[in-house]
Amino acid sequence: MKQQLSPKPLTTAHVEQIAQQFDMPDLTLPFWGYRKKMPMHRIVRLEGEGNYTLFHFVDGSQLMVSLTLKKMESRLSSKVFVRPHKKNIINLLYLQDIHPDRQQLTVSLVNGDRVEVSRRKASRFIKQVRGFQQELESLHEDAEPVPMMA
Repeated sequence: MKQQLSPKPLTTAHVEQIAQQFDMPDLTLPFWGYRKKMPMHRIVRLEGEGNYTLFHFVDGSQLMVSLTLKKMESRLSSKVFVRPHKKNIINLLYLQDIHPDRQQLTVSLVNGDRVEVSRRKASRFIKQVRGFQQELESLHEDAEPVPMMA
């Protein structure tokens, strides 16, 4: 049976639970001369803007920091965060839908953002999504039923 890549968005409570199981610590980010702690599981997407990174959070807020996307990528949990394109990193907890097309694979996130997947990174991205789905399934085999990706 072929596994589908049609994710179902998780509830806030389930995101919190999964974040604890994946051991996702807070990120300490430079912000106007001081450091600000941000929960990693609240990040929906990171967008590269030259030497800056724009964070998009689940509550709709945004924060720009003076660190490159490459530096931020090394600080994030590789189990949950995926880089489908050179300008974006997405949190698979907030993946809403995958749109395959002949020319371009794109994904939709729960906040309404739509992100392109690079042609060169498409097969690796699909493998990462499948791995994430399997990880979610294994985490919740013994627990009560949780709405997860199909």
